[in-house]
Amino acid sequence: MEQLNVLVLAYYFPPMGLSGVQRITKFVKYLPDYGWHPHVIATGPTAYYAHDQSLLDELEGRDVTIHRTSGKDPNSLLKNKGTVRMPREVLRKMLNRASSTIFVPDNKKSWSRQALMLARDLVKDVDFDAILVSGPPFSPMMAGAVLSTETGIPLILDYRDLWYGNQFSFYPTPWHAHLHKQYEYDVLTHASKIVVTNRRIKERLIATYPQLAFDDVVIIPHGYDAEDMQQHRNHTKHAAMRLTYAGIFYEFITPSYFFRAVKKVLKDRPDISLDLHFAGLLRDEHRKTVKKLGLQDIVHDHGYMSHADTVTLLQDSDALWMMVGYGKNADTVSSGKLYEYFGTRLPILASLPDGALRRDAERYGAAWITAPDDVDAIATCIIEMYDKWKKNALPHPDEQYVEGFERRMLTGELSRVLSRSLRIH
Repeated sequence: MEQLNVLVLAYYFPPMGLSGVQRITKFVKYLPDYGWHPHVIATGPTAYYAHDQSLLDELEGRDVTIHRTSGKDPNSLLKNKGTVRMPREVLRKMLNRASSTIFVPDNKKSWSRQALMLARDLVKDVDFDAILVSGPPFSPMMAGAVLSTETGIPLILDYRDLWYGNQFSFYPTPWHAHLHKQYEYDVLTHASKIVVTNRRIKERLIATYPQLAFDDVVIIPHGYDAEDMQQHRNHTKHAAMRLTYAGIFYEFITPSYFFRAVKKVLKDRPDISLDLHFAGLLRDEHRKTVKKLGLQDIVHDHGYMSHADTVTLLQDSDALWMMVGYGKNADTVSSGKLYEYFGTRLPILASLPDGALRRDAERYGAAWITAPDDVDAIATCIIEMYDKWKKNALPHPDEQYVEGFERRMLTGELSRVLSRSLRIH
């Protein structure tokens, strides 16, 4: 098989942790299986909320080359602080709004300029066949467009979320909104192919930018890595039903309604025994809620764990919980958490608004689904799950549907997109 070279721009990349690094890391891990040699330009040392060396270790022995560069973005400037504590949500929002006011499209512009300079040097020595950029952040997409224009190398964009109209975006003035839209328009005119995580994002992009044809935008969803999942779980029956959540809480993602539902369950059904496990970053304000509701004896806060340890915790659970709240363009949100949950084959309690995530959870075949803030419905679902758990009658998902989200297979779809871009270009 002829080896092809792809230049990957990825600000969020191991040893940084959390969900933003998962998709591109797994693509990079499996692209060599399809004849592609990824050359990744990633950030150097950074201050960040979580670091996970185990994710970087997964790439050892793979045909992957990693280059690193640092800009003057806040994460790089504070690199000596290493892993930092996430601030209270009020402060985090204030900092985010200040950053959105000053930096357009994002505060990674400095890193993106450095990445472009490094990329210009690399193309002198390596015959690249494609450029792949994953966002957010979106300033690296602008760098990729410049490089593609200068070199003629086809550009493929990978959207994990919307850019213009992103669910977390803040536009202090119409001028800011116009700039984001103009920058995105310019980048899209240089792209050979656009990859998105769900149909809602595809529809939104085509509606916003009429120059895009239906076939220009390809859907490759989030997924799970079968290598991360134990093939045979030795699952021991717990004394209490174990419900687990993996991830962080911010913006409109909150455990408050879930905690209130659990309180209601224990009041209405004192015979029910629950253990609630949280892997990630349970914030101080949420711990206070736990204490206020008297749930501290059943809430187990594991803090941030390596991805491998998190998967083990998930698999040692009886069921999993996730939520996404109501927010701007929430129907386009495509949380990677749900699809990693799919890989466990465990029952899922999903508190979701209408949209892409809810549709996929419904098709899973072993999910209880509620609105994000419906405390009574969440409580009812927990009771139903518990009663089935007591009888060893929890449902199993549609196996064929689950297999469609395996990371190696999804990377095969990406490799075909990359190859088609060569012919198009």
